[in-house]
Amino acid sequence: MPLQLLEHYTIRSADMEATRDFYCRAIGLRVGKRPPLAFPGYWLYCGETPVVHLVPLGDPKAIRGRVNVPAANGAKPGGGAVDHVAFRAENAPAMRRRLAAANIPFEERAQPGGLLTQLFFDDPNGVTVEINFRNEKKAQPKRKRRTRRR
Repeated sequence: MPLQLLEHYTIRSADMEATRDFYCRAIGLRVGKRPPLAFPGYWLYCGETPVVHLVPLGDPKAIRGRVNVPAANGAKPGGGAVDHVAFRAENAPAMRRRLAAANIPFEERAQPGGLLTQLFFDDPNGVTVEINFRNEKKAQPKRKRRTRRR
């Protein structure tokens, strides 16, 4: 019974609308269908999969058990056990332009060997988002095409 994939992660947010807008603007997720649960929230989709669930920070119905989340007044007790969440993407130059256009500061890292480029930035709740671009080589200059003489 091996695992197949990560379905979603949930963010408890003091400002769900700002968080929703951030993920849509920053990485192109879209708001999609969500079942009629007993508390408000949003499901943000990547393709056909709802990968990010947003729930209100202060709603006790949205909290399963006791968890170490920031207080509703914004106080930060720490990052908890989760450090960051990563997505795989294509076209690093397009993502750089998208983040810059949205005024979202990011850090870029290139792994040795040039087979992995990573972009890191924080969402409005302090969750670090990592975007991985695998096997993308830097654009090569176009070579002049030689024509054959007949």
